[in-house]
Amino acid sequence: MAGAGRDKPNGGFGRRDRNKDKNSGEKDRRFGQKRDWSGRGSRSAGFGGRDESGKTGAQHGGRTGRSRAEDRNDSRTGYQNDRRAAYRMDSRPDQKSGRYPEWDRATPDTEELNDENRLEGRNPVLEAFRSGRAVDKVFLQSGLQDGMILTIAREARKAGSVISYVPKERLNQMSETGHHQGVIAYAASYAYADVQDILRKAREKDEDPFIFLLDGIEDPHNLGAIIRTANLAGAHGVIITKHRSAMLTATVARASAGALNYTPVAKVTNLAVTMEELKKQGIWFVCADMNGPSMYSQKLTGPIGLVIGNEGEGVSRLIREKCDFTASIPMRGDIDSLNASVAAGVLAYEIVRQREQK
Repeated sequence: MAGAGRDKPNGGFGRRDRNKDKNSGEKDRRFGQKRDWSGRGSRSAGFGGRDESGKTGAQHGGRTGRSRAEDRNDSRTGYQNDRRAAYRMDSRPDQKSGRYPEWDRATPDTEELNDENRLEGRNPVLEAFRSGRAVDKVFLQSGLQDGMILTIAREARKAGSVISYVPKERLNQMSETGHHQGVIAYAASYAYADVQDILRKAREKDEDPFIFLLDGIEDPHNLGAIIRTANLAGAHGVIITKHRSAMLTATVARASAGALNYTPVAKVTNLAVTMEELKKQGIWFVCADMNGPSMYSQKLTGPIGLVIGNEGEGVSRLIREKCDFTASIPMRGDIDSLNASVAAGVLAYEIVRQREQK
C-alpha cells in the first residue's frame, strides 16, 4: 500500500516504482520523453521536436492541429514562435539562485506596478489592441498556448508592443485584481506620435528641425525631465526606443510637468535606422560624449538631432558611430558625469544659444 501511489499516472511526482527492474526498459511516467528545458523541444512531435521517423510535429500536423496549407501562411510563424517562447521560459527556477530565468528581465518598474494604466484579463487587453490604444508592454503566462493567448500575442506584435513570458507566480504578484487570466498589459498614458509628425511640426513653425533622440533612457523621471527640457528649449519632438527605454507612463507625465501634452514623442524599433532616414532629410546628429571635444567648440546650428545615452552606459557604440560628431560638457568638479536629464538640458541650451546668435 505504501507504494501504491507510484503506480498512478501522476503518483509520487512521476518517480519510477523502485520494485521494478531498472533494466526493464519501462519509461519514467513524467520524464520518460526526456523533456528538454533548453527549449529545443522533446523527442515527441509537437513542440518543434522530431519523432522516431525524423519528422517534426508540424510535418505530422500532430499537436498543432493545423492543415498543411495553413502551416504555410504567415500566421504559422508567429504561432510556432509563441509556443516555443512559452516552452523555453517554462516555470522552472534556477537551481542555484532559486530565481526564474526571465523573472528579473521582464519585471516592470515599481512605478508601473501601481500604474493606473495596468490592464488585466484577456478581454480587456485584446479590446485595447483592437481599439487602437497604445500598449507598451504585455506580460503573458509561460506555458499557456490557447487560441486567445496566441491572438493577443499576435496583436501585440502588430502593434509593436514588448512581449514578455513570465511564470504564473510573477503575474500573481503583479496583479491587483487576482484575475489576470494569464495576461497583464501596460497601456501608455499618452498616444505616441510618428517621426513624421515631429518633422511636420518643424515645417509648420518654419524652423530647422531640433530633435532629442534618447538611446536607452530607462528611468521614467529622467524621461519626463528630458521631455520638459525639450519643450522649453524649443525642440520639435523626442524619439525613444521600443526596447531598453521607459515608456509614457503616468510617472513620466508627472515628471514632464505637463510638457508631454505639447511635445510629440515617437517610439521606434531601431534608432540607428531612424537616424539614417533622418540624415537623408538633412539632419545632423551630435552625440553627448564625455570624451568628445567641448560643446563650445562645435557648430550646433541648423537641422540637428541631440543624442543622449543611457544613465549608466552612455550612448551605445552603434549609435555613436551613426552620429556626425560628438560634444562634451566641461567638468570642473571632482566627479566626471552629470545626470542624463541634466546633461541633456546643458547641451540643449548650448544649441539654443548658438541658434539665437546665428
